[in-house]
Amino acid sequence: MSACATARATDPTRTKNIHQSPSPPPPPNGRFRIAGADLSASIAVFLIALPLSLGIALATGAPLQAGLVAAAVGGLVAGRLGGSPLQVSGPAAGLTVVTADLIHRYGWRTTCAITVLAGVAQLGLGCLRVARTALAVSPAIVHGMLAGIGVTIAVAQLHIVLGGTPESSVLDNLRALPAQVAGPHPAAVSVGVLTLTLLLLWPRVPGRAGRLLRTVPAALVAVAGATAVASLTGLTVPRVELPSWSSHALAGLPEGPVLGIAAAVLTTTLVCSVQSLLGAVAVDKLVSARPGLTTRVGRSDLDRELLGQGTANVVSGALGGLPVAGVAVRSSANVNAGAVSRNSTLLHGVLVVAAALLMVPLLELIPLAALAALVMSVGIQMVSLHHIRTVTRHREVLVYVVTTLGVVLFGVLQGVILGVAVAVAVAMHRLARTRITHEEKEGAHHIHVRGQLTFLAVPRLSRALHLVPHGTRAVVRLDGSFMDHAAYESLQDWQKTHTAQGGTVELTDRRTGVRDSAHDDGSRPAEGITTPNGTDTSTGPETDTDTDADADTTSHAGTTAPARPTAPGPDAAPNTPPTACRCRPWTPWRNHHCAHPPSARPTTHPADTGTTTGTGTGAGTGAGTGAGAGAETTGTPTDPTAPGAPTTHTPTTPTTPAAPTTPRSPTSEPSSVQQLARGISAFQRDTAPLVRGELARLAREGQRPSQLFLTCADSRLVTSMITSSGPGDLFVVRNVGNLVPPPGRESGDDSVAAAIEYAVEVLKVRSITVCGHSGCGAMQALLNSEPGGARTPLTRWLRHGRPSVARMADEGRPWARLSGRAPADAVEQLCLTNVVQQLEHLRAHESVARALRDGALELHGMYFHVGEAQAYLLAGAGGSEVFDHVEAAERPR
Repeated sequence: MSACATARATDPTRTKNIHQSPSPPPPPNGRFRIAGADLSASIAVFLIALPLSLGIALATGAPLQAGLVAAAVGGLVAGRLGGSPLQVSGPAAGLTVVTADLIHRYGWRTTCAITVLAGVAQLGLGCLRVARTALAVSPAIVHGMLAGIGVTIAVAQLHIVLGGTPESSVLDNLRALPAQVAGPHPAAVSVGVLTLTLLLLWPRVPGRAGRLLRTVPAALVAVAGATAVASLTGLTVPRVELPSWSSHALAGLPEGPVLGIAAAVLTTTLVCSVQSLLGAVAVDKLVSARPGLTTRVGRSDLDRELLGQGTANVVSGALGGLPVAGVAVRSSANVNAGAVSRNSTLLHGVLVVAAALLMVPLLELIPLAALAALVMSVGIQMVSLHHIRTVTRHREVLVYVVTTLGVVLFGVLQGVILGVAVAVAVAMHRLARTRITHEEKEGAHHIHVRGQLTFLAVPRLSRALHLVPHGTRAVVRLDGSFMDHAAYESLQDWQKTHTAQGGTVELTDRRTGVRDSAHDDGSRPAEGITTPNGTDTSTGPETDTDTDADADTTSHAGTTAPARPTAPGPDAAPNTPPTACRCRPWTPWRNHHCAHPPSARPTTHPADTGTTTGTGTGAGTGAGTGAGAGAETTGTPTDPTAPGAPTTHTPTTPTTPAAPTTPRSPTSEPSSVQQLARGISAFQRDTAPLVRGELARLAREGQRPSQLFLTCADSRLVTSMITSSGPGDLFVVRNVGNLVPPPGRESGDDSVAAAIEYAVEVLKVRSITVCGHSGCGAMQALLNSEPGGARTPLTRWLRHGRPSVARMADEGRPWARLSGRAPADAVEQLCLTNVVQQLEHLRAHESVARALRDGALELHGMYFHVGEAQAYLLAGAGGSEVFDHVEAAERPR
């Protein structure tokens, strides 16, 4: 280790600096303070909400003030009482069709009363704490409902853009559309086309000027531009009319049939609640993308959000406003504008009130065609191609199409009911659909069951089983996770009969891939299949009915398990070796050292001298040492029943010999070719069927990773496991020491630079993460290197890490540190410093610098402690580099 590094590692003053924690926030002094970010975000949301509120009121046929009332109440009441601090509520496009139908049937005052009753119903649901039940609705139904509403809005507003008046239903609007197109109003069409053009082109203004201009919302620019042109050119078009607030109509007593009013309340409650709750979940996803904001804002309280929305609807309806719900457009604008608390939502409501009272002369200059074009564009955007691709990939197109057509043809409530009915029918069909095939190959009869095995499939199962001749070898493969009592009894009865007549039966299942043979008595059921009482029928070393890591009990090297002979039975597959690896793909793995049976391992083997590891979930951190959750026993265990002792296998039948107990010889070690072939074979058998569809899609569409992940080549770092990612998610670059050579150096280091350029310029990744890890051998080599040493390929490569050593030795720089504890030693300190230094090297690359200037790329630092299985993310920069640990996410409920 170099002298400077040693001095820094033992410097008491620097250690104190590492332990230093951020100062606590000053105590509140009782004054109300508004963050600058909340103020700017509230202005951005207000500029979007003002024209949209007027446009939605116009689309429903309600008084235009009703849109302003709903926007103000949504900001002030729902913003203050709701459970999602950054969600912005107000009149939503998703409620347009419902509200327009209510106004047409019952009039405006009764519609306000229905809004009040719907708010009361939401309050009742919030008190019952059933908010998360709404999330059980299939996304295909929600997307189909929004698409149907979007089609209805777009068709109706097209009439206003053309200078006409919309009809009461979609079919009537479609029938009247040819005549309207044949005789348009030129002035209204001009205003509408100008509005749509500005909406389309404003977000696409290029260059630095475009980034500055895009801070002004496109909706405001479109409406303001169309208003200015119409006023300056003197176009004669219908404009906004805002009567005096003294004549504004408030809610009255509901008048109409009781069943009709009840259905209207139910529809309004359903649409408002589902849209608001799904919006709150979407806002949580936006907040999670800003790590610094997550700890300050927290996750949404859905039951409180339902109470806040209910209160807002009661107030809005009583004051003569439209129904209120969470609005995705305004909420995403609020988060993206940098809001940090619910104050931004409250201020947006205050600004709406001020505009409604003070800006009436300006608002009355707005052409109705401009508002109609704005709302029509919103309706078109509600038919999302992304949603269509999603439901297609999950085979729910039928549910989506039926819901969309139901909403368009019959109404929102009827369309949703149709969608729910179809979704239930599709789910039942998938549950009951079981494919059973029979084929004869290699002298055996193979019965393959795909799907859940219930009583509905018993006749087909029995028919297939009786195709197997007496006295032959049969292999039954069950690709399902459930078998009910009727199917279980049918399979067991046939198995006993078939074996009694001299045949053999092997039962397998896809999840374990383990065979269980029955010959004479047929008494052993298949491994890994869940029986009607919910227990696992397996008798082998892996007795596991759950894929959760807490429920696994494995029998790999060094773990205890039920005794079972390792030698095959007389009817076992001839090509199945007694030492075959029993690790299962895509399930929690433990102590992945299963090339040999535990009983064949010597008591002191060179690879695991002195350490026997209990049940664990981690990878080994050294030779023969498992960093798992189980206990470690040092020395040679002498008690055969103690945890960690080698399992002793005893024969269960005279024909099954005991496993060998002598130490294995060097010649018994499997070759690397055998290990590779066995692993590939297991992939082809068990994992390939699971991923083939996804990989086929990626092969068609090409790779579109979201980020470049640059990490060390250390074998203990499994990037897909650490980041919970799958095929196509990460573009991974690995090298010794996770180094990023600065540009402009001598040749031989273009590999990393080429990968960076390809990821940024071609793949258009949105982020680059540099990940270091504990116990890095490259960092240890850097600390131990001496000037003027041998020039080997490794030392030439590690020269790119010398700036990290120099950075750590610089007295003028504060050390990169871990949140909550000091680095364990100089190696860990250098690992942290190296991540920060390599991020600086990244910024020096031209492609990265250009993407950072354009706001198209983010850089992240990460540190992974292997022994603790703990990830840390770099939370500070510019002299305050702090790696904060990542908390375990809450399981979705």
